[in-house]
Amino acid sequence: MHALRIFIASFCAAPLLALASTTAVVTTPQVRAELVAHAPEGVAPGKALWLGLKIEHAQHWHTYWKNPGDSGLPTTLQWTLPAGFAAAGIEWPTPGRLPIGPLMNFGYEGTLLLPVAVTVPANFTGNQLDVKLRADWLVCKDVCIPEGGDFVLQLPAQAATAGHSALFAATRAALPQPVPGAQATAAVEGPDLVVRISGLPAAWQGKTLGFLPETTGVIQNAAMPQTQWADGNWTARVPLDPQRTESPTILPAVLTSVGQVAGLQVQVAVTTAWPAGAAAPAALPALGDAQVSTPPAASLSLALALLFALLGGLLLNLMPCVFPVLSLKVLSFASKADQRRELLSGGLAYTAGVVLSFVALAALLLALRAGGEQLGWGFQLQSPAVVATLAALFTLIGLNLAGVFEFGSVLPSSWAAARARHPMVDSFLTGVLAVAVASPCTAPFMGASLGAAVALPTAQALMVFAALGMGMALPYLTASAWPALARLLPRPGVWMAHFKSLMAFPMFATVVWLVWVLGVQVGVDGVAALLGLLVALAFAAWALGSPSLGPRARVGFGAAAAVLMVAALVWTVPTLRQDALAQGAATDSEDSAASDSWQPWSTERVAQAQAAGQTVFVDFTAAWCVTCQYNKRTTLASAEVRAAFENQQVLLLRADWTRRDANISAELSRMGRSGVPVYAVYTPGATGPRLLSEILSVSEVLEALRGPSAPT
Repeated sequence: MHALRIFIASFCAAPLLALASTTAVVTTPQVRAELVAHAPEGVAPGKALWLGLKIEHAQHWHTYWKNPGDSGLPTTLQWTLPAGFAAAGIEWPTPGRLPIGPLMNFGYEGTLLLPVAVTVPANFTGNQLDVKLRADWLVCKDVCIPEGGDFVLQLPAQAATAGHSALFAATRAALPQPVPGAQATAAVEGPDLVVRISGLPAAWQGKTLGFLPETTGVIQNAAMPQTQWADGNWTARVPLDPQRTESPTILPAVLTSVGQVAGLQVQVAVTTAWPAGAAAPAALPALGDAQVSTPPAASLSLALALLFALLGGLLLNLMPCVFPVLSLKVLSFASKADQRRELLSGGLAYTAGVVLSFVALAALLLALRAGGEQLGWGFQLQSPAVVATLAALFTLIGLNLAGVFEFGSVLPSSWAAARARHPMVDSFLTGVLAVAVASPCTAPFMGASLGAAVALPTAQALMVFAALGMGMALPYLTASAWPALARLLPRPGVWMAHFKSLMAFPMFATVVWLVWVLGVQVGVDGVAALLGLLVALAFAAWALGSPSLGPRARVGFGAAAAVLMVAALVWTVPTLRQDALAQGAATDSEDSAASDSWQPWSTERVAQAQAAGQTVFVDFTAAWCVTCQYNKRTTLASAEVRAAFENQQVLLLRADWTRRDANISAELSRMGRSGVPVYAVYTPGATGPRLLSEILSVSEVLEALRGPSAPT
């Protein structure tokens, strides 16, 4: 019977508990938020009255300070009080640093109280105080979730309300303390803000201090400032944010130190003029109830962007699009294994060709973007003419490797002699060719570094692209500097002739890929025209450069080849300019995508799905992107991923960037990316898309689809 009474009492109390949870407490899997009050002498004129939002975070989850740092949003409180009552602003406790990869945020974990002082009007005579609060906060771990709630609290006017006195006392002890005798100034010196502070308390002298400005968009939050103490004065050289949006004359800031619960609050007077800063970013379009956060790539420091670019360039050698060109270097290694000087010279020339080509391509990209063009990495292959030209070039290289013709028979004798006298030119041009075919590819680490590069000042951006080229050339340069590596290859012999012929087939495979890219861009008529041009080109190469033809036969066949080439060009060139065919090809592509559960991407479709609480998976792709095609035919085609898409009713959208599309370019820039592939997952409740790796795995896609509320 006792157990039965407990059960009945619990059952009857359940509605009351539910009512309390919807008025004074809001609970989610990430936080427990409660509206609390502290009125030790009751609610009366002249007496202390504090209200506050108490947030208890789940483990590893956090919310943000008034300056959230590189990402995030501060908590907001909107009070509804009786006439005459006035609520002050939030008194923010000293925040902690929250490093997230290359970013630095400021906020709170564990139990947090955001207190607000309330002024009671002199004519208040009521028996109770009705308080209403609308609170909104962003809670983050690996993902971010915007949450909020409406709170109601009734305080008895005559009775003391002190149930949370210890929490309010602890929070007051954690508030940044002003320093009456301190003097703080700052001056802009080049890329840095030099802060000088004197008059700090003795307990803080000589300590390592942290500098947390209350104003967003001024400094690089993740950068480590250079600090020093001299005669009781503290100086810090803090790097400015390259995308600085604020130029305050007074910069409120909080100083922190290990072991100090409360920071020191200082008002830093900026004594110099601010240089021109970046324009404030435009408001991001809403996606359902959330917004895409500021692109993380834009917050990469220059050093980290250079490191990522170097690693990305190194991994670029493993991408299929680079194999055909790198295979040519094997022949060079084998033929010069015992010629250390020539080997090193060739390695340096190849490196120069790669690095200078990356820099030149980047300079063109940045110049076009500065002129208003919406372009990204790999933009040159969005031009059908460039694709056709590369197809012709690789056809010639393949025919040469197969022995159909010799360049020496086609080139003028003076050119051939110069080529023989300057073999480094060959190595340099091989580097240029490697960049031409590698540029459409995106390797791991490249996405973030290139996205950051286009947002950096021009000189720094070119440094990032130079690092990318250096990373790509590094393996060959290393092998050239240590001939012992080259000696691991078999000695020169008959195998080299066979290997040379064998290497023609990767070149022809590259031509097949380029022809397919052109077909996506301009349709089947364009493909037929290009194939006709390649046949004419092959005939011309054989007629003019075949070692088996005599002079008289070469003249006759050469004339026929010239006529055939002119006819092929007349047929091909117009097809590369026919936008109608391109639109038809795009329509066919969209219809094919729709039949395979994929639909064409648009920001409107993402927004509509987000508003309906549906998960969205967006594939930013291009026909000329080899990595994209690999992922499409492996991970995205796997039975596990397709089943997960179907079971969770995921909206599948494909943003095809094969031809230039300003909307896709703008969206990639907004996410901090400059090329494809990019895979974005929008889950209900998330503040923005979760970006996946360039090389997709089944486990990564399945984890992303589980969303932020999934157990980790």
